[in-house]
This record gives sequence, structure tokens and C-alpha cells, in this order.
Amino acid sequence: MEPDTRARAGVGLNRRIVIGILVVAGTILSGIGGVPAASATNDDTGSTPITWAVGPSGASGPDGRSWVELELDPGATARDHFAVRNLGDRDVTFSLTAADGYLTPTGRFNMLPSDKESMDAGTWISMEKTVNVAAGGTTVVPFTVKVPGNATPGDHAAGIAASTFSEGAQDGARLGVESRIGFRVMTRVTGEVQPRLEAQAEGNYETSWNPFEPGSVELSVVLENTGNVRLSVDGSTTLNGSRAPAAGTEEARPMELMPGDRRTLHLQSRQVWPLGIMTVPLTVSQGVVAPDGSINGLEPLLQDVAVWAIPVPQLVIIFALFLVTSGSFWGRRRRDKQLASLVAEARETGRREAEHRQVVR
Repeated sequence: MEPDTRARAGVGLNRRIVIGILVVAGTILSGIGGVPAASATNDDTGSTPITWAVGPSGASGPDGRSWVELELDPGATARDHFAVRNLGDRDVTFSLTAADGYLTPTGRFNMLPSDKESMDAGTWISMEKTVNVAAGGTTVVPFTVKVPGNATPGDHAAGIAASTFSEGAQDGARLGVESRIGFRVMTRVTGEVQPRLEAQAEGNYETSWNPFEPGSVELSVVLENTGNVRLSVDGSTTLNGSRAPAAGTEEARPMELMPGDRRTLHLQSRQVWPLGIMTVPLTVSQGVVAPDGSINGLEPLLQDVAVWAIPVPQLVIIFALFLVTSGSFWGRRRRDKQLASLVAEARETGRREAEHRQVVR
């Protein structure tokens, strides 16, 4: 995991300290397992930083898992373990907490900060509130997950974290910082699995101002998991028969959506000629993430997106050619009329001169 800290200042004799807290599991989403994340933080004593790592464990020590996956019936209880490793050179007492989990807009796992109340799987976890770990040592902590009898079927996310707290002063204000790191605990409650993915797409055509080069079609696709289980969604579409990955990437990268998650994809297909209104077929691959990590494929989500592709540069050239051609045509007609008028006038002048000569004779 990659730790993050948040701090807010309070001023006054009561030393009000508001603590922000964030836990991020970087190895979870990338699928690189077996290495628990580590964090380092300083305290107010000015000593060496506190460095620690947290990850799932067996009863005797770390077992290579990156996070915990459980499948339980409503009302059932499961017992598991996690290990807290103190990588520093002094003994440390860590606070242990659990909270509801979610995925950030970038697709990384997170858990609610300490000032937010958990309402779901974060409340199902029981464990000790603190653990003391000797310098360079590892302590295995048991925890229990008890699913309520009325829990809804599907996936429920939580996180477990070990944290340290430090205080300092900045600009005359007391500053409290809580640094936290942990891992994901996923619980699938048995019952009817209802995978459901919804998509809303809008298209836009980006014109190449070189009239002899095609432009590109860009789609903004809002995906929402309205079902009750995690979905693996392929972050690409098929546009005009060619594979189009997310904008700025070279290849498709699947992402995970928790129940209730919304995510926006920006997809781009290059080398598309403007042909007026276009119908772009959108294909989004999807699958259910099983508790063992495997993907059970579902029928892809298909949708046609209407895109206006107005050939502006080409129309400008056509209009310019029309003006040039029209100008040439009307100029030629005007010159022809002037020439005809001059010829007629010359003929009339000649006729009058001829009549005048006859009269004079």
C-alpha cells in the first residue's frame, strides 16, 4: 500500500486536533501479491522515522496474500489474521482500525477516514484496538468477520489498518497527523448474484484542420455498477471495427468496479474521416470477479453512439473552390457581355457612317 496522511490544525488551550486518515492499497489493484505495503513517518520526538508494513497472515506469519477474500452466509463468522511488521529500530504501539472500503476514481482501494462513520462491512470486523511491535519484529493479530443475519447478498468491502499518531507545531498551531496503512478485506455474502453494468456515452468528433488528413472520434463513457457484485470492465471499446483503448493509452486495461461505483472512460479512435452523422458501435467487455480472483465473463455491453462528424476543412475548401469557380464563370460572362456590347456598338457606328455617306452623295 501507499500511505497518505492528512492533517488539520486547531488553535487554543484545548489543543483541538482533527485527524485525517487515508489508506491506499497499491498492490491490490495491480494484482501483484505477496508483498505487504510499507509506510514511514516521523513523530514529534525528532528520532528516526517509524517504518512499518501490514498484510494478511496465517497464524504463524505472513502467507503471501495481498488482501483477504471471504465468502460467508448471512449470520456466519470467519476468523483470520494479519501481520504488523515494525521495520524501525525502536518499539512502536500501533492503533488498529477497520472501516468501510471503496475504490477511488483512479481505481485504487481506499477506506473511510476516521472522521467518517462506517455503515457496512467495516462494522463487521472485530480485533484488538492496539498492538505493540518490537523493533524489527512482526506481530500476528487475529481478527473476526461476523456477517449480520440481514446482510444483503453480494460484495462488501472493508479495510484494516495499523496507524501511528504524531503531533507538531506549525505557525503557532498544534498539528496532529495520523499515518495509516493497511489492506483490503472483501466479503461476499451468499445469495442471488446480480451483476449489472450501465453505460451512458457521448461522442465528439475532433477535426483535423488539414483537409487531407482524417480526424478522430472521442467518446466519454460513464460506467456504473448497479448490481451487487464486483465487475471487471475492459477499459476499451471497438470503434468502426478497430480496437480503441482509453485515451492516452496504447492498450486495453481492465478496471474493477465495486457495487455502486461510477467511473468515466475517455476513449479515442483515430484516422476517422468526417462523414456527417456517424453511428459508432460501443462494446464494453465485462465479467464478475469471483472470491478466488477469477473472472467469470458476461455478455459484453453493446451500444450505438451517434456522433456528428462535420467535414469543416473540406467544406471550406469546397466553398473556396465554388467561389473561385463562380467568380471565374461570372467574370467570363461579364467580359463576354462587354465584348458583345462593344461589337454591337461598333456595328451600329459602322451602319450609321454608311447611311451618312449615302445621304451625302
